[in-house]
Amino acid sequence: MSLEFGIFLPVGFAGELGAFDDPAEAAERVIELARTAEECGFAAAWLPDHLQTIPPSPAPVFESWSLLAALARDTDRIRIGPLVSSNSYRNPALQAKIASTVDVLSNGRLTLGLGAGWYEPDYEVFGYEFGDAPGRLRALRDGVRVIKEIWEHPTTFPRGAQQPTIPLLIAGGGERVTLKLVAEYADACNVMVSPAEAARKYAVLREHCEAAGRDYAAIRRTATTACLIAGSDEEAQAALSPGMGAFYPGDFASYLLYGTADTVRRRIAAYEEAGVQQLIVGFHEATDPEAIRRFAKEFID
Repeated sequence: MSLEFGIFLPVGFAGELGAFDDPAEAAERVIELARTAEECGFAAAWLPDHLQTIPPSPAPVFESWSLLAALARDTDRIRIGPLVSSNSYRNPALQAKIASTVDVLSNGRLTLGLGAGWYEPDYEVFGYEFGDAPGRLRALRDGVRVIKEIWEHPTTFPRGAQQPTIPLLIAGGGERVTLKLVAEYADACNVMVSPAEAARKYAVLREHCEAAGRDYAAIRRTATTACLIAGSDEEAQAALSPGMGAFYPGDFASYLLYGTADTVRRRIAAYEEAGVQQLIVGFHEATDPEAIRRFAKEFID
């Protein structure tokens, strides 16, 4: 298996764009990062779908689908998509139409990433019903069904540029519901766990595929990680924040790509050995194009 890389772009959710006084300059920087990743051989550019910073602040946060439309215009080859769009923020029919439009604008380079939603403050501020996790997962199942039905049987708007439909990625590692949804409906999955845990999640996914009569090999396996290449492992590890535990479970210092180039190379190999086909990298220096170039020089042929 040949491992490919995606980039996880900053949209402001973690306050990465707070240093920019001009939001237009911040937006241009995000587009520059995507262009740099394209030039450096990254296979995909992904961005999160959130509506305010964590924790809340006046720093800019860009709406994901508006920004994806700009990326569709300003890149040529790299695939694009949300990682992931919250099923609760837009009704499924509208989401299908938005995704179809961006797919056409990108000349067939979109992957629709969907998730059940998790960040309750977004729901509170924008007046969405948060409910409980089982309810959001049921809504995700319904949303996926609606979107696929609309794409497969278009009525009042055209389907996207890709045929037969736009690829669908479902994110999350829930073993009883989410991975079952992946097996039943998705073209790709995404987890944010250690390599060992990713291998275990993929084994569960394989079981769901067998039960559903689905070819496990037809589902693209992606994982998200974070990266800081430094002169020493100690220097890189010192930059890790305890708050990252909200996104990466367990002893994340032992598996995220924080360390020397040699350490990062070994950890990338562990993801590949676990069965990851696309490793999506968020950079510690989130708005610095040089971080992308350095990574590509070391790890992308």
